Amino acid sequence: MDVTVAIDCMGGDHGPGVTVPAAQAFLRHHPGSRVILVGREDALAEAIRRAGDGLGERVSIQPATEVVGMDEAPANAMRNKKDSSMRVAIDLVKEGRAQAAVSAGNTGALMAISRFVLKTLPGIDRPAIASAMPTLKGQSYVLDLGANVDCTAEHLLQFAVMGAMLSATVAHVERPRIGLLNIGEEAIKGNDTVKQAAELLRQSGLNFHGNVEGDDIFKGTTDVVVCDGFVGNVALKTSEGLAQMLASILREEFGRSPLTKLMGLVAMPVLKQFKGRVDHRRYNGAALVGLRGVVVKSHGSADAFSFEQAIYRAAEAASNRLVERISERMAAVEGVTT
Repeated sequence: MDVTVAIDCMGGDHGPGVTVPAAQAFLRHHPGSRVILVGREDALAEAIRRAGDGLGERVSIQPATEVVGMDEAPANAMRNKKDSSMRVAIDLVKEGRAQAAVSAGNTGALMAISRFVLKTLPGIDRPAIASAMPTLKGQSYVLDLGANVDCTAEHLLQFAVMGAMLSATVAHVERPRIGLLNIGEEAIKGNDTVKQAAELLRQSGLNFHGNVEGDDIFKGTTDVVVCDGFVGNVALKTSEGLAQMLASILREEFGRSPLTKLMGLVAMPVLKQFKGRVDHRRYNGAALVGLRGVVVKSHGSADAFSFEQAIYRAAEAASNRLVERISERMAAVEGVTT
């Protein structure tokens, strides 16, 4: 892995206090890579001082005087904050000085700025948000997760292409299986858009498994699950809420009495293994796919470990030619379905 990643150090809930240590950890684990820290120079200098030695010559600073607020309107951020750390990081990708950009900032602003600066790939109407979710068999990529609420069958086909190439480049799945999220496995189920999308997918040459239901996401039935942004966002937030509820219930039950606390200590090794498998921090980093450049969105509340995973996903996508592979595959699919 020999790539340069531009990092919006000011975005998210914690700013340089998290992004700089995460960059340091990423460089330590990936000796061939470089990072460009983007943000206010004084804040970055202080964060680097606190992080201590170890960033070395593979890090550089790109000043940016403005910051996009987490609740700021995307249109305002795009039009009036051209020197924001988010905008500058994406500009670095367009200029070729970086091969990927990572931000924990405002999702709407990141999507709007990325689409405006980088543009979409040929054959792609709308970028999508894709992220890995834990399954019984490892992980599965789900898209779209909220960027596109209303979609046509053609949009769902494009999402399938982008998801397949993301799974191939980052998860290294040779021929990813594609599932179309529906209310049943049968071909007669679903609305007209989903039925039309299924027909397009059958003709596409992709490894189309067929319709899948919500529980298939976590069974790992397919490597990629395709849906519109409304359904995808509901599925994502539901899974996050379920995980939080289960964690709370376990804490309550093991803390009910001295006996249950003792049982909790005995079960601790198993509980740690369980936490490791479902830890959302390991899956941090949603790719904005369909753009002429790699952009990854980190969760706003990410800690240093979690943000490092987002940097890694961005670097892996860039080093394995995600953008080029989506473009090539989209051209092949258009040839089959037209």
